[in-house]
Amino acid sequence: MSTSRWAAVLPDFTPWRSGRDFRLLFYQGTVTFFGSFMAMIALPLQIKHLTDSPLAVGAMGAVELVPLVVCGLYGGALADAVDRRRLILLTEAGLGLLALVLLVNALLPDPLLWPLYVVAAGVSALTGLQRPALDSLMARIVPHDQLTAAAALNGLRYQFGAIAGPALAGLVVAYAGYAAAYSVTVAGFLVSVLLCLRLSPAPPVGDAERPSLRGIAEGARYAWSRPVLLGTYAVDLAAMFFAFPNAIFPFLADELDAEWALGLMYAAGAVGSLVLGLTSGWTSRVRRHGLLVVGGAGVWGLAIAAAGWLANIWLVLLCLAVAGAGDMLSGLGRATIWNQTIPEGLRGRLAGIEVLSYSVGPQLGQVRAGTMAGWTGTRTAFWSGGLACVASVAVLAALLPKLISYDADTDEDAVRRRASREADAQTGGSPVAP
Repeated sequence: MSTSRWAAVLPDFTPWRSGRDFRLLFYQGTVTFFGSFMAMIALPLQIKHLTDSPLAVGAMGAVELVPLVVCGLYGGALADAVDRRRLILLTEAGLGLLALVLLVNALLPDPLLWPLYVVAAGVSALTGLQRPALDSLMARIVPHDQLTAAAALNGLRYQFGAIAGPALAGLVVAYAGYAAAYSVTVAGFLVSVLLCLRLSPAPPVGDAERPSLRGIAEGARYAWSRPVLLGTYAVDLAAMFFAFPNAIFPFLADELDAEWALGLMYAAGAVGSLVLGLTSGWTSRVRRHGLLVVGGAGVWGLAIAAAGWLANIWLVLLCLAVAGAGDMLSGLGRATIWNQTIPEGLRGRLAGIEVLSYSVGPQLGQVRAGTMAGWTGTRTAFWSGGLACVASVAVLAALLPKLISYDADTDEDAVRRRASREADAQTGGSPVAP
């Protein structure tokens, strides 16, 4: 294959080569994801070890959801009102301190249970505060025409962490113990803080208002007034609610007489996303990003439905990998539309709404999958959820035609945002809200 053909397939590394801050965030995110996944695996395993109770392990999700939602919305307003670099730095340092609490607790002769839940809630809260600042910073440090490539690289970074982190965490916990796993997490956050210190300042634009409920409502009204944005949130929520079956993977493994493949089921989606990321060069030339959102969600739903129909474990794993690739494709479209169209002064608050999309959907999806499996059986819960996902995405596409017709070259918000970025580049000034 010629060099030009390889370039058309392989990831586009232009944002990484051209942007110092993007490289710093790429390194920071890689280290953080790896360390965080180490703790994400060790924490529920330690709760299981201390209690031997599935209910106690499941309760961790309950204590995480509310802080994530509340702090996600507030963090969005905060990201529009303060220096985003400072917010990222402080929350990253806070996450490191919480990891240190886990380490100290694990070193006790008799580790305590309650600190594990407190830390889980604290991590969820700090993540909610930090995520909007991280997401909203991307459009400021990456040129307008490189946003899809940047989203693909960020997805690639996440998938590497999602595959390597849990795999190594299992080995570390099994052979070295929980304290060793948490030590890796603490070290990761220490490196991450040092990298964040080197980021350029990212002060708010104009006369930013203090975070308030009125400011959060203003962001919600803006999203509601933009059918394209509304469509990205709605499609993601529908896909996750109807076709997020992770909670019933153990039951599917039992029915297929393939208990040995349970870990592969959890990893298959990340592998599919990774393959899509490694061959994402073509996405940099896409202009109709709404089609990526809808098409990727449709692939996700069909693949989950097929996983419920098939009886061969290897075909099921293949379907789960295809679902992961579809989810990655839809995510690239969503991230590009958000970064191409949202005004700088509202970017944090809209990123806070995104936190609701990516957190509430999977949580409710797990409830739906478990409830449906209890009523109708595991296989039916899979294929019915997948088909419901496809149907709901089709209905949303019909109700919100502007999402399908979105074109980065002609959409009014995208054109306005691009012109603002070009004006900033010519004047050498800070980004301003269009």
